[in-house]
Formats: sequence, C-alpha cells, structure tokens
Amino acid sequence: QVQLVESGGGLVQAGGSLTLSCAASGRTFSKNALAWFRQAPGKERDFVATISWSGSIIYYADSVQGRYTISRDNAKNTVYLQMNSLKPEDTAVYYCAAGHGVTTNANGYDYWGQGTQVTVSS
Repeated sequence: QVQLVESGGGLVQAGGSLTLSCAASGRTFSKNALAWFRQAPGKERDFVATISWSGSIIYYADSVQGRYTISRDNAKNTVYLQMNSLKPEDTAVYYCAAGHGVTTNANGYDYWGQGTQVTVSS
C-alpha cells in the first residue's frame, strides 16, 4: 500500500518558520517528481512547489518564491518544505504529492498525502 505521510505542521506567528516533511512508504519515489500543494478553507487546492527526481528542476508558486525551499532525500524517500517569513495568508492544509513528471498542475500527481495543517497567526 502506497502512503505519503506529512508532518511538521502547526501554529506559528507571522514571520516565523516551519519545516514540513513528507515520508513515502509502500514503494520508492526516487524516480518521481514530488510536490507540495495547499488548500485554504473555501478555496481550491493551489500549487506551492515541485522538485524533479534528481532535484535539478524546481518550481515555486510566485506567492512563496524566496520564502519557501523544497528539497528531497531519495535515500529516505522523503520530501521537505522549509517555510520562512510565514504570513497569515499561508494558512492552509498542506499536501504532498508524487507524480511522473514535474508539473504545477495537481492532475499530474497520482499519489497524495492526507495533509497537515499550517496556521499562521498575525
């Protein structure tokens, strides 16, 4: 059974930092693109960041560029999202996803985690 399990979410004040982790089990994702999306209450799921299997290709949403850093450790089958200078508008459930290729489109990802809540207070 393939599972993606996110962790690291929580409550933080504006300007603070959090690091999310997503551990995969059930199969290796070393040849898959891995990504983070987020969904705020009443809104659609939005792209945040994605990284190719080698780490050589990385894309960020404009809203997080310069504040977030995505990385991966293929030996640990894990993807990370370092989030700095957090803003209240970053509040959302954050999901990790795995797919065949690097894309900002959620439809391009076949496997999804259950999500972890990030709340940024003002």
